[in-house]
Amino acid sequence: MNKLMLALIAFGLINSAVVNANNPAPENNDYQQVQQQFSLLNLNVKAISESPVADLLQVFTDKGLYFSSKDGRFFVDGKIYDLTKRELVNDSLMQPFIKQQLAGITDQGILYKAKNEKYIIDVFTDPTCGYCRKLHNDMQAYNDAGISVRYLAFPRGGEQSATFLQMQHIWCSKDSKAAMNAAKRGDKVAPAMCSNSVKQQYQLGESFGISGTPAIVLPSGRLIPGYQPLAQLLAQLKQG
Repeated sequence: MNKLMLALIAFGLINSAVVNANNPAPENNDYQQVQQQFSLLNLNVKAISESPVADLLQVFTDKGLYFSSKDGRFFVDGKIYDLTKRELVNDSLMQPFIKQQLAGITDQGILYKAKNEKYIIDVFTDPTCGYCRKLHNDMQAYNDAGISVRYLAFPRGGEQSATFLQMQHIWCSKDSKAAMNAAKRGDKVAPAMCSNSVKQQYQLGESFGISGTPAIVLPSGRLIPGYQPLAQLLAQLKQG
């Protein structure tokens, strides 16, 4: 049983209210109460609003998207499908949120730019991840196809892991691309420290519900978990 479920049992279900999705830190006391209730579950609220599902609220948190009944009695941690539109509701709700959040950190990634750029994808990566290395080995093929790849940090072991420290060294290196290339080969990265955004990137990935790497974000904000061969990635990009 995970920590979230234990918290639900210990503290009961959440008392929710409607929060404007564009105002993640409202002053209204009722909204503050919602945030306090979520904090009992170790979830920090970023935004709450009406969901496409009748009588359910959509709740964006630092650990991903959840749903709640308006009276707070029922808390939903799972996937909701729209059988009419034949789509996963969670994904359609997360796309604009992800796109908006990523717009604020485009200058913080490590960019492998295509000469004839047609697309830019964001990839949450971990140098110790086997499939991340496989994706990195395909970098030239991606670039040749017009796909620029912007790496964002997602050390799977968390903020206390050796990889978290290694990724700070990469971001603080004079040549961050060379340091990333070395790390992807399994080579040692020279220690280098500075003010960096590795923690911010990692926490942003968690707020998107990312738990593994690589995690690819398309220009539309659609999140694709896992490695994608070039042909499959191009098909996904054309789909939007």
